[in-house]
Amino acid sequence: MINVTKTFFPPIEDYHFYLQRIWQNQWLTNRGELVLELEVKLKTFLQTNSILITNNGTVPLQIAMKLLAKGGEVITTPFSYVATTASIVWENCTPVFVDIHPEYLTIDETKIEAAITSKTTAILATHVFGNPCAIEKIEQIAQKYDLKVIYDAAHCFGVNYKGKSIFEYGDVSTCSFHATKLFHTGEGGALFCNDKLLMNQFFYSHNFGHNGPLAFHGLGINGKISELQAAMGLAILPYMSHIVEERKKVVEYYDVHLNWKNLNKIKLRETIEWNYSYYPLILENEAQLLKVQKELNDNAIFPRRYFYPSLNMIDYVKGQKMPISESIASRILCLPLYVGLPEKDLETICKIINQMPC
Repeated sequence: MINVTKTFFPPIEDYHFYLQRIWQNQWLTNRGELVLELEVKLKTFLQTNSILITNNGTVPLQIAMKLLAKGGEVITTPFSYVATTASIVWENCTPVFVDIHPEYLTIDETKIEAAITSKTTAILATHVFGNPCAIEKIEQIAQKYDLKVIYDAAHCFGVNYKGKSIFEYGDVSTCSFHATKLFHTGEGGALFCNDKLLMNQFFYSHNFGHNGPLAFHGLGINGKISELQAAMGLAILPYMSHIVEERKKVVEYYDVHLNWKNLNKIKLRETIEWNYSYYPLILENEAQLLKVQKELNDNAIFPRRYFYPSLNMIDYVKGQKMPISESIASRILCLPLYVGLPEKDLETICKIINQMPC
């Protein structure tokens, strides 16, 4: 069976090394030694000025909505994982969708201003498959209308844009450390914010609002990561160059061996250092996608329709029409991509796709 992804496991002795430290410390949670060490090492690796690691990648989005969107309208993309929209609705804000660029697949920055109202408080945009949004234009719009900018950068570990980490852009950026991601802690995530006062708010908000053991800054939830999760991250971090290089080989194989006559793929922004996080294949129509998917499934190969459906179509926000996002979502398929995917399997995948009738 060939799945769309496969979790990277470090050598078990590497993980055991950190587990032994946990047993010696007798400390499992509440920001122990390993959590603090992982934050320091990630700041160095990613070349970021700030980081707060969390128990998953959705909690940072929810905290950002709570602190920055303040119950208002949030301009967002319909082409993302459901957590992007769900975090807006969950925090009693209103998602206002703006359609996507047909090539970059990120929110279409030229359509944002038309969606702004007196109730708009923030823009929540997704760097799709690690491909950056039109960052400069979004920042200009946000400054003009005094809006906060939150980037869902779940897929962006290791991505650099114009020579610096993509996490350095916007008021807040978030990332996922889920087991399916390049870098992972099993379950986990992170929040990045260069405003020290705002970062302090994020910090206490992810720790029940605590100001010491007996006092409180204000409202908070539990977004803390455990020492066991941090141990996994510390064990994986030294292998990141290997992980990216191996994924790059898979991407390059697809690029060379797929027949592009009736296929398309995402267009990456210039000046990006990409991380080879996903391989989305865009077919001509949904009928063709379903045929390709079935043929691959019949051969025990399981790509994923990602992202599907377009988020403006889900029940609790249904209403706004987003033609480009709906079209792309109906005919995009992420192919298997992970460390250790054998070339013979890549050959089989390409052969099946290339032999399918147009």
